[in-house]
Amino acid sequence: MIDLALGLAALPLAPLLVAQGRRVRRVTPRLPPAAGPVAGIVGDDGAGAPLSLLAIGESTVAGVGAATHADALTGQLARGLAAATGRRVAWQAHGLSGATVAQARASLLPGIAGSPLDLIVVAFGVNDVLEHTRPARYAERVAALVAALRARGGPAPALLCAAPPMARFPSLPAPLSTYLGARAQLLNRALHRARIERATLVTPAVRIEPALFAEDGFHPSPAGYAVWAEALAAAALHAGFLRGRP
Repeated sequence: MIDLALGLAALPLAPLLVAQGRRVRRVTPRLPPAAGPVAGIVGDDGAGAPLSLLAIGESTVAGVGAATHADALTGQLARGLAAATGRRVAWQAHGLSGATVAQARASLLPGIAGSPLDLIVVAFGVNDVLEHTRPARYAERVAALVAALRARGGPAPALLCAAPPMARFPSLPAPLSTYLGARAQLLNRALHRARIERATLVTPAVRIEPALFAEDGFHPSPAGYAVWAEALAAAALHAGFLRGRP
């Protein structure tokens, strides 16, 4: 109902929103995914098996905005978890630029091997906002994706990344930014109401600054990924998903 109300409220602005969207696509630089390996192990050598971290998502998990995955979301989160727990972390990043949850599940899930997982990170939202995915359907698809990953890797806890505050993206002009930001909030509310078992919705509480964005004004910079990774690591520890260093 709220989704419908937002659409009706934006109807008089539709021509302007479409024109702004086309211009943004035309002038925004297209950045490549992060280079280098999409999996690795970080942390000091120690006894026992490393923690197994799997991240799946859109362009942010693909590392767009960073030179390598070491400076992108998954690599920085792995280092943060290793420092917090005193254990090595084996990480893998399964990202697809431009993907909705449904598209990523169809394209990425078949390539994920069935091995035990300790933590799942799910990072979507932007492309489902742009594709006007209904909030309830978005939450259902995220829940189904988590269930499919758990069928492969066991009942691992999951960190669900909130759709980012698109109203604050430097590359988006008003009123387009306001409209997309409102749609992102609807997706987050639906995901919060879904109450997926052993899953936490993570929204970094941070002031949005230009330094946190890459040159396209749309994706995080390495500094932005660092803030995001810190919030995810803190959420995992706070929820009791992983134990911190004694």
